[in-house]
Amino acid sequence: MISGTELIQRFEQFASPQLAEKWDHVGLQVGNPDRPLHRLMTTLDVRPETVAEAVDKQVDFIFAHHPVMFHPAKDLDTRNPQNAMYAELLAHGITVYAAHTNLDTANGGMNDWLATQLGLTNCEPLLAAGNDPVSGAPVGMGRIGTFNGALTPRQFAEFCQRLFGVAGLRLITNPVDQQRTIHRVAVLGGAGQDFYKQAVEKGADAYVTGDVSYHFAHDMIANHLTVVDPGHHIEAICEHQLALLFAKWQDENSGWDFEIIENQLNTDPFTFITQD
Repeated sequence: MISGTELIQRFEQFASPQLAEKWDHVGLQVGNPDRPLHRLMTTLDVRPETVAEAVDKQVDFIFAHHPVMFHPAKDLDTRNPQNAMYAELLAHGITVYAAHTNLDTANGGMNDWLATQLGLTNCEPLLAAGNDPVSGAPVGMGRIGTFNGALTPRQFAEFCQRLFGVAGLRLITNPVDQQRTIHRVAVLGGAGQDFYKQAVEKGADAYVTGDVSYHFAHDMIANHLTVVDPGHHIEAICEHQLALLFAKWQDENSGWDFEIIENQLNTDPFTFITQD
């Protein structure tokens, strides 16, 4: 039997909190990680429905990508749904830990998972971020690599829609580039519109990222960069990949006998409505 603290220590060798952006709030969010770890749930988001699932399944440790306490609580009025969720976690002794931009930057983390899902090869970081404080290896946010296909922007967008299993997505492309073939692709999970210029500079034909706003989209078109916005929720790939990572560490460490389950709820807040 191990404690949550022991798991955290091992994880932070893989994705050090020092890799997180300064504005981010990673690490312990709620609870006492020194307690024995019996059942762990991996999830993208920690929402009231996620917590209800964890309580129902007798989970004692939630490992999330998105911080649950991204904005500090100003009070503990449990009429506020967010505060009520914190109270529910504490009442059931559930510890919550979040790995956000440190997991995005770590080698073998979020953006490598997405690049592999897209089938990219010969990948390199989209945004260099120095060296890993543990391994000393170069690290960076996002990935850019070779796409082994011959698809037009529209075909590439349709490919992404099938690949990520989303009901809809947004394609941003210059009309003069509609027959252009996609060969080099950048990807950055989450909201990556601020970094489209780096994708252009590194020769990307297409950039896959979420939460693109109107004016940024116009600038992307002007720069002849095809952008596919399948939404922020594609980062839910972490639920399975983290479970695989923890299972691998269990095989390597005797006594790591806690159960691992993956969140089964869809926490994407958006619903696509289409005309028949």
